[in-house]
Amino acid sequence: MKIKEGFVIRRVAGKYVVVATGQASREFHGMVKLNETGKTIWEGLSAGRTADEIVDMLAENCGAETEEDRAYIAADVQSMIKEMSDAGFLTE
Repeated sequence: MKIKEGFVIRRVAGKYVVVATGQASREFHGMVKLNETGKTIWEGLSAGRTADEIVDMLAENCGAETEEDRAYIAADVQSMIKEMSDAGFLTE
């Protein structure tokens, strides 16, 4: 899964936002605010990483020590990926 062409992440006033450009802007109006975790997920997908690879990155960054911690991170990653897919940001 990857981010569809035309969606970019930018830092605006210290916050991360996703905006549509080009053809994508004809279908999506507005912007999406992301926190640091959302930014990491977005950038991971943009780089072609799998959900498991993104979970590994987040677990390392957060200092997740238990399988329970990792399960919470994995659930959050899957939830965001589903929301992104439902919103039309992703392509196979």
